[in-house]
Amino acid sequence: MQEKKNNNSSSPAVRLLWRVFWIGIIAFNLLIIMVNLGILGYMPSMKELENPSSSLSSELYASDGTLMDRYYVQDRSTCKYEDISPNIFNALLATEDSRFYDHSGIDPIGTVAIPFYVITGKKRGSSTITQQLAKNLFPRENQNMLTLPFIKLKEWVMAVKLERNLTKNEIITLYLNTVPFGDNVYGIRNASLTFFNRLPDSVSVEEAAMLIGMLKGNTIYNPRRNPVRALERRNVVIDQMAKYGFISEEEAQKHQKNPILLDYHKMDNHDGVAPYFRQIVEAEVKRVVKDLKKSDGTPYNIYKDGLRIYSTIDMRMQRYAEAAVEEHISDIQKLFVAQRKYKDGTIWNEYAKYLMESIKSSDRYVALKEDGKSHEEIMRELAKPVKMKVFAWNKKREVDTTMSPIDSIKYMKMFLQAGFMAMDPYTGEVKAWVGGINHTYFQYDHVNINTKRQVGSTIKPLLYCLAIDNGFSPCGSVSTMPQDFPTKKGYDAGGSQYGQLPMSMALAKSVNNAALYLIKQVGINAFVDFVHKCGITSNIDAVPAIALGAGDISLFEMLGAYTMFPNGGINVQPMFITKIEDKNGALIKNFVPAQKELINANTAYKMVKLMRGVVDMGTARRLRYRYGFTSDIAGKTGTTNSQADAWFIGYTPQILAGAWVGCDDRYLRFGSEALGQGAAAALPIWGNFMKRVYADKSLDIRTDVKFKEPDNFDDCGSFDPTSLQRSSTYGTSGYMQGNDTSDPVEEIPQTDWQ
Repeated sequence: MQEKKNNNSSSPAVRLLWRVFWIGIIAFNLLIIMVNLGILGYMPSMKELENPSSSLSSELYASDGTLMDRYYVQDRSTCKYEDISPNIFNALLATEDSRFYDHSGIDPIGTVAIPFYVITGKKRGSSTITQQLAKNLFPRENQNMLTLPFIKLKEWVMAVKLERNLTKNEIITLYLNTVPFGDNVYGIRNASLTFFNRLPDSVSVEEAAMLIGMLKGNTIYNPRRNPVRALERRNVVIDQMAKYGFISEEEAQKHQKNPILLDYHKMDNHDGVAPYFRQIVEAEVKRVVKDLKKSDGTPYNIYKDGLRIYSTIDMRMQRYAEAAVEEHISDIQKLFVAQRKYKDGTIWNEYAKYLMESIKSSDRYVALKEDGKSHEEIMRELAKPVKMKVFAWNKKREVDTTMSPIDSIKYMKMFLQAGFMAMDPYTGEVKAWVGGINHTYFQYDHVNINTKRQVGSTIKPLLYCLAIDNGFSPCGSVSTMPQDFPTKKGYDAGGSQYGQLPMSMALAKSVNNAALYLIKQVGINAFVDFVHKCGITSNIDAVPAIALGAGDISLFEMLGAYTMFPNGGINVQPMFITKIEDKNGALIKNFVPAQKELINANTAYKMVKLMRGVVDMGTARRLRYRYGFTSDIAGKTGTTNSQADAWFIGYTPQILAGAWVGCDDRYLRFGSEALGQGAAAALPIWGNFMKRVYADKSLDIRTDVKFKEPDNFDDCGSFDPTSLQRSSTYGTSGYMQGNDTSDPVEEIPQTDWQ
């Protein structure tokens, strides 16, 4: 019998089975080794697994720490383990991997159970959190029935490597930082901020259950798109949390009765606060970091490297600025389109050439042209009414309508645009930035340094400043007679009827010939040089008309130039980013204000008094009688030829702000000086903004703060613009006669921009 048993154990069949078994074991191990070495396909290194290359969104913060925007390829950010609520971990473990802390990357119980679930037809994921992490870090490619076993094996190897090199807490945190949620949001931090407007460390049981429940299907269980299914899935997760003892049955029942309460804050480049500002920050950061290198020698990328960008924007002032622009422009837009030629459409008969240029550059025209259609065929097609959405000054800021594409171009071109910026004149920090009326429909930023418009009489304070700094006295008189220049004899820009006029009155009333007289005295080239010293980089032609504001300059530059007046002669250039950090919080770029002394404190204060006269008795007087401001305010209005551009730049002892209003096409403008001058079209934005700023006591912008007079100030004896003897030229009211608006009409620079 013993001999028979030995013969059976050594039979060829048994030996073959043993050979197959051992060969299989050896082959499997070789396969594992080959997978690990990357012979059968790319295998990421441990460094890559620990530091996934998945893009991290960069974040922009306001001065108070409010998250303003994210810049990303995928909306992703990272979070530390200690910054995540236990509710999130508990919900995840209960639904995805209850034995997470007991296995080493591959769950043997779950793996062995796979055939039973296949036989019974029940669907159940057997992948551990670690395996899912491996799949999230390196998504499957070219998957089919033949490659799936190798892909799965590769994920197992990566899971084991992760387990050997990272702690359990590091693995689960990395998983939550890389997993996709709904609405193209990646990572638990972004998900909790997007759906509940709260950081992950303060997420409740119900919120955690909803977020984790979304992982099963981030579209089908998206609470914004499918609230019913999302609620059902959330309650399943809560059941699981009770099943595994993370909460009690009583707590589960209580949570399940509550509805999902979203506080949704998904940002895009149009929605949210300060869209124009966020756009300029994006461009500026890209410019700054392209020359900065990471530790591996590669340049930083705003869309992938998780930068933290800290701005100077004050969210309160930003909201007040946006409200001020909307309030005023929505009102005067009605007056603008009510003008006869605009109302009946005959304005386009005068500017048919410009209209045709716009039609030919439209997307519809270009597309039809590429399809081989003739100009005549295209024009017939574009004249047909179609359904479309267009901008409107209603609650939704858009309206569904039917009009032809040609009519839509006319319609959109007739909207007045605006730019507004507010800043601290001492630190240079930009507090508010409104580049236009609606970023969805009008992306062109009218504050941007590259957006140039004729500045009109807002240039005059710089000219008067240069004159005073070169010996002119604010108490002296200036000529308002026509001036002779080498290139132009008898240049008469208006105001010669006043004869000799006190310098303070000439600026307050913005008399053009007085400006021509001053530029002739100080020298045209000297004035151009001074303008550039003030931080204005725009090209300025050395012609007499620059005294009247014929040059094209940005609002951003003009505010920078004005800082020297309230700042005692110190010029401070606007600054809107304070620092940039990398994803770990390490500083990679710090920003400091660019400051330089341009004029002495005496000259600066003399200009403050002159410009205060503009508000007290000149073209900006409506700040007193219409807005009721009694505080210390100085400023200057500006209006260009035929009211194409309206400006007002004003400042208090604590804040400097400026507004521009006009159409993008300069041939579209107010026909009335009373409606289109700077005091009527731009100044109200400043007034509306400051009303809100003064009312918000938390800002500490006070009405009782006064401009500080320098020590030993020489006021030339009796320099007070408000107490000047008013000439009979101004009538009994003290203001230019012939104006029924109660505001002195600013002299319009006679420039030839057409």
